[in-house]
Amino acid sequence: MKRVFCPKCDNQLSFDETKYPEGKIIAFVCPQCGSQFKVKLGRKTVRTKTGEEEEVKEPDFSCGYISVIENGFAFKQDLPLVMGDNVIGRRNKDTDGVDVPIITSDPSMGRKHCVINVKEDKQGRLIYTLRDFPSLTGTFLRSVILGKKEQARIEDGAVVTIGATTFILHVPEDRME
Repeated sequence: MKRVFCPKCDNQLSFDETKYPEGKIIAFVCPQCGSQFKVKLGRKTVRTKTGEEEEVKEPDFSCGYISVIENGFAFKQDLPLVMGDNVIGRRNKDTDGVDVPIITSDPSMGRKHCVINVKEDKQGRLIYTLRDFPSLTGTFLRSVILGKKEQARIEDGAVVTIGATTFILHVPEDRME
């Protein structure tokens, strides 16, 4: 299933892309706001708000990524991390400052919930540090809540829960300790 977002209200729509050939243009009507828009399958460019076409970049997983575990609120997602602070939270049309937006309907996840910092040590290995943003419901590492202003070093396979959503940290093999 492929997911697209209404450009007007940011409502999420799903469809089976395997039923259509690559290059096919599919028209949608948003059930929430009634807006009409089109999507071209297999397309590697998008049209910006100014009307210019911009190439869509493939995700870069060289600094690691998180895998969101599918549940009643969210589907499985692999979201890349970058060097420095990665603010993780619920995807929302008007949320600025979220680097890793999780597509979810989880009301217990904050728009800015937690932060994973990625940095390199002197040997070129990646070091990951987790902290709460702060959020209302807290950030849990292996079912233990992080204290206010507490930072925890995390490694490959770390299980983190924010709200009712859980994700797993994946570190690139060539950058592990």
